[in-house]
Amino acid sequence: MKYFNTMITRWILVFGAFILLGNDICAQTAMVNIQSRKLTSLNGEWKAIIDPSNTGEYLQLWTEKKPVKKTDFYEYSFEEAPVLNVPGDFNSQMSELTYFEGTVWYKKQFNYSIAEGKRLFIHFGAVNYLADVYLNGEKIGSHEGGFTPFQFEITDKIKDGDNTVIVKVNNNRKGNGLPGYGYDWFNYGGITRDVDLIETDNTFIEDYFIQLKKGSLNTVLGWVKMNGAGEKQDIEIEVPELNLRYKARTDDEGFAHVEFESEFELWSPENPKLYSVTVKSDTDFLVDTIGFRSIEVQGNQILLNRKPIFLKAVNIHEENPHRMSRAYSSEDAKLLLNSAKELGCNLVRLAHYPHSENMVKEAERLGIMVWDELPVYQHIQFSDSLMPAKLEQMLQEMVGRDKNRCGVVVWALSNETYPTTPNRDDRLAELTQKCRDLDSARLITHVINTQGYENNTVNVWDSLYIHSDIIALNEYFGWYLPWQGKPSETKWNISFPDKPVFISEFGGEAVYGNSDGPTDEAAYWTEEYQEKIYVDQIEMFNSVPNLVGVCPWLLFDYRSLGRMHSVYQKGYNRKGLISEKGGKKKAWYVIKEYFEGK
Repeated sequence: MKYFNTMITRWILVFGAFILLGNDICAQTAMVNIQSRKLTSLNGEWKAIIDPSNTGEYLQLWTEKKPVKKTDFYEYSFEEAPVLNVPGDFNSQMSELTYFEGTVWYKKQFNYSIAEGKRLFIHFGAVNYLADVYLNGEKIGSHEGGFTPFQFEITDKIKDGDNTVIVKVNNNRKGNGLPGYGYDWFNYGGITRDVDLIETDNTFIEDYFIQLKKGSLNTVLGWVKMNGAGEKQDIEIEVPELNLRYKARTDDEGFAHVEFESEFELWSPENPKLYSVTVKSDTDFLVDTIGFRSIEVQGNQILLNRKPIFLKAVNIHEENPHRMSRAYSSEDAKLLLNSAKELGCNLVRLAHYPHSENMVKEAERLGIMVWDELPVYQHIQFSDSLMPAKLEQMLQEMVGRDKNRCGVVVWALSNETYPTTPNRDDRLAELTQKCRDLDSARLITHVINTQGYENNTVNVWDSLYIHSDIIALNEYFGWYLPWQGKPSETKWNISFPDKPVFISEFGGEAVYGNSDGPTDEAAYWTEEYQEKIYVDQIEMFNSVPNLVGVCPWLLFDYRSLGRMHSVYQKGYNRKGLISEKGGKKKAWYVIKEYFEGK
């Protein structure tokens, strides 16, 4: 009950009203399971204005002024503007925007009539990075963060008939952003995921958490949260396949405690069992597809459903390699995940930010565990006064969206956050505790690359590991650091010897099909050099104490503005096991054989 009360307190704060950052009122926390609600899609063609000088703010483009007198004119107008497809990044849709980082204005007209007694919300799956949203000439709110959903209520702002929504999107890097200025992936901008109108009753099911209690294989511990004025409501959760029906009643804050038992067929990579689950109230009805499993650390092992498991993982960026654009659809997800499945993976690390909900759901259906990660990546300005609020907002949005997905087994809260400073340590320790308050039933980790390497000995010491369930470390021995001895004779000095160890990144770059030049020299980017790195790494893995999994960097070659070698990279990070055109490199076969042996 203490766990439940803590969780309820945290989520009451989340749903209290709005999250305040600076002087702007930001978006409301998005409701879950929108696919089961009454939706009107706003996807498709949107008019677009490119605004590299941010003149549109001065000209108030959201007012859509038109010439009245013969002497009137406007330099910025949506009337003859080009169109961009939503969802989709703007960089891959117009050649002049290929490397653009700045402001683009989007406009969509739609017709809508809201029924009496109903409420209406506009929901964005993600916009990268800053979004200012206007409806019929009025600003309805802002959102910061490029990879999580948000929404605004527009019940009192929608007109009966024609309406216009305008979104100012800016993907400029920010020193106090998440991520900050420098990162090793392509900065796709735009409205990158679905946009929907959601119609609800005055009082509706806003959110729920239906997962197994930590450490249990048969007890669900969670809650249901109503939104809206009205009397207390009866709640009913039903799992027809199990002949299970659980009833509860909401309290004065709209929360209902959920706790019931059943003999579940547990979800696992070998048997990705999912149940149809209905959540009912007096005024609302939702259907979800939910699996049940246990994930925990016991000693130096990771246990899935109380059985030790070795994590055969791969890193994936949210990019369709064949289309050279941001991935967002179920088809994109299947392309990436089927490649991971063929490699022999039972887990995908979705680096370095929350990927689309389609990706998480498809992985769950395929029996692939998911590592969800925040974009807290290198050189974050932890001393900035707004940073704690931004960190908590992104955490709430990630956990809020994916907490009912049993395939998600790890919340990763940071990656390679150097240099180590007191502000960094304090902010991330606070974030870890907030994550445990939201969901203590999954594993939590921070990914570190501060370990030392001297005399063929790896010294692992970072204080963030105090707060982590797993020691997750990135190392590139054989690529960025030459081997200092035989890989098989590598020694490990780990300051936390009782925790499981996960190699979250390793590898090196190679151009698919390239064997030109000496194959034992890094400068020639040969497949053979990359292959040797993988062979040596696998030898080294035998020396790692408490090793519970490995995760090569990464599945496909991907675009990155920091990778501009004119012969070998050409704007791509070439560490992929597969080229952007689908060619499997020699290292792919090395890791596939290793995974088959595990």
